Amino acid sequence: MALLDKIKDKTAKVGVIGLGYVGLPLAVEKAKAGYPVLGFDIQKEKVEKVNKGINYIGDIVNSELEKLVEDGYLSATTDYDRIKECDCVMICVPTPLNKYKQPDLSFVVDSTKEVAKRLHPEMLIVLESTTYPGTTEEVILPLLQEYGFKVGKDFYLAFSPERVDPGNLIYKTKNTPKVVGGVTEKCTLHAKTLYENVLNAGVFTVSSPKEAEMSKILENTFRIVNIGLINEMAILAKKMGINIWQVIDAAATKPFGFMPFYPGPGVGGHCIPIDPFYLTYKAREFDYHTRIIELAGEINDYMPEYVIERLMDILNENKKCLNGSKILMLGVSYKNDIDDLRESPALKILELLEKKGAEVKIHDPYIKNFSHKGIEYKTVDLTKELLEESDAVLITTGHKKVDYNFVLENADIVFDTKNITKGLREKYPEKVSLL
Repeated sequence: MALLDKIKDKTAKVGVIGLGYVGLPLAVEKAKAGYPVLGFDIQKEKVEKVNKGINYIGDIVNSELEKLVEDGYLSATTDYDRIKECDCVMICVPTPLNKYKQPDLSFVVDSTKEVAKRLHPEMLIVLESTTYPGTTEEVILPLLQEYGFKVGKDFYLAFSPERVDPGNLIYKTKNTPKVVGGVTEKCTLHAKTLYENVLNAGVFTVSSPKEAEMSKILENTFRIVNIGLINEMAILAKKMGINIWQVIDAAATKPFGFMPFYPGPGVGGHCIPIDPFYLTYKAREFDYHTRIIELAGEINDYMPEYVIERLMDILNENKKCLNGSKILMLGVSYKNDIDDLRESPALKILELLEKKGAEVKIHDPYIKNFSHKGIEYKTVDLTKELLEESDAVLITTGHKKVDYNFVLENADIVFDTKNITKGLREKYPEKVSLL
């Protein structure tokens, strides 16, 4: 049977390489749609959890994962030789930046090599990992063609960028529109058909993988640039004695030509602080410098330092010194109401606080313990005694599970970098400082 027919009648076996924040939700949705799904991961612990129906990703419903495993629609393995069983393979592995902000494609390349060794006729490969424009055709395609197979005839290759927003209560993998760009028209058709059979959302096709790769970069460049802009406005507004939060609320009343972005202690997550710099890297090949991206990154990278400078000023105003002070950080994840630490600016703030001699404790209702740069940390319970003994409370993540009224009642100094105390601080105007 031709692959397209197997995709249409859902007899095609789907392999998902990388069972993290992108891969596991994708594997679950494909299994829910009726496809037999086999997940691959080098981490034995993840594989064992999946095979036991144990969930470790916030956006997945535990009972759904358990049922899919029970019914035989979803399983996982560390044995990459089983790729040969698959008709379709989705690559969802990390694409981090190194310390010089240059792309690290090693996980993508290694995964592709594993697929290439087991490539067989009538097979679809889709890369979902974010990368720079050209990766699919310049890096992935040559590896897959090493064994004599021809793209668009023997196998099909496409790029479809992941769109995952951890903690988003409205848009999940199932109902988020997809962009697909294949190396050939047949490649696009096979990938589009697969996603249309899985998602309750539109599948938008572009003329090649480059356009699909660039679309993901554009989405997150838009965000990093606007966050950089509002962070700079926040710094300037503070110097001018202007409440930036009121300014944003006022500007947002305009029904056209404005979209509100909000300042904060920095930019975190698996996309915004990373993806735009893939384009910066690629642009150098064309002797072009992406000045706006680099400047926005510079401003956002400075925000943890700015938070420390502001905290020092706030303590000084209260005749206290940061060195030796007891600082309670509220939140260590990169955004509210999730347990994701990836690229969290709170980690940089923690480093800076400890470097300056502060005694730091952390409360995060979503994280009990974590490791950062070889150091193990345990978070603490939020108590009246803890708040009273702290020289300052620094709100770095706006978790809604935290009782901020309780915090304001019992703390002496609160530095709110997320404006999460809005509507409460009016009772304690002398206690709260904003970013």
